[in-house]
Amino acid sequence: MPARMTALLGDITTETVDAIVNAANAHLARGGGVCGAIFAAAGPELEVACARIGHCATGDAVITPGFRLPAEWIVHTVGPVWHGGRDGEPDLLASCYRRSLEVAQAADVTSIAFPAISTGIFGYPARAAAEIAVTTVRAFPGDIDVRLVAFDAETLGLYESLL
Repeated sequence: MPARMTALLGDITTETVDAIVNAANAHLARGGGVCGAIFAAAGPELEVACARIGHCATGDAVITPGFRLPAEWIVHTVGPVWHGGRDGEPDLLASCYRRSLEVAQAADVTSIAFPAISTGIFGYPARAAAEIAVTTVRAFPGDIDVRLVAFDAETLGLYESLL
């Protein structure tokens, strides 16, 4: 059974799912935006867990416990920085979604919430990123409920138009 998707406007740190996805940096360090909010909500244990892992390549994903979050797990993925689309950004962004789902599935996750990966400080155009998110999740063969959590009405509208 393929993945099932819904889109909503909200705060990913409050989602009641098995796992949430962190739009991480390669060093798995506390960042700004979604990453900073997740670190703040999860508590200091998350910094320790991420330091133990140490690194995640762009397009890949790793998993930690959710600590103080409602979600049991946090899947950390490193999205590409936008350089005009000529440096493999679309393939790397698709890999973020696919690898996050694979890592989640390996942990027996049945529900997961994604932010709009790479669309903040990494500068990925929102429409192109939404298209990649929806297309990649649709193609995933696993039985998993996916929430695309938008941080603003514009992103939500993009998701809804694609679903």
